[in-house]
Amino acid sequence: QVQLVESGGGLVQPGGSLRLSCAASGSISSIGTMAWYQQAPGKQRELVAAITAGGSTYYEDSVKGRFTISRGNAKNTVYLQMRSLKPEDTAVYFCNAEEVVTFRGAHLDAWGQGTLVTVSS
Repeated sequence: QVQLVESGGGLVQPGGSLRLSCAASGSISSIGTMAWYQQAPGKQRELVAAITAGGSTYYEDSVKGRFTISRGNAKNTVYLQMRSLKPEDTAVYFCNAEEVVTFRGAHLDAWGQGTLVTVSS
């Protein structure tokens, strides 16, 4: 079984910063791409940023220059540094891991439970 646990959400004023963390645990041999999605109230879940196992990154246009995605040395953790936060960044942020290969040879995708980010004065 593979679990993703996010942390770091909270309330921040416009212009502020937050750092989200996501740690994958379980019988994991390797993980491919890890990503952060956001889901605002009444909206669909959308991709914010992604990083491959090799370190290539993708950012949705609205967060370019403000958000930075990175992976830990163990490659089973992913971070999202968010700066210059805006009220429209308010959402539940979900961590996703694709191409998770377990030691038993299973291939699967995994999602975290989400962490709420609220940007408000």
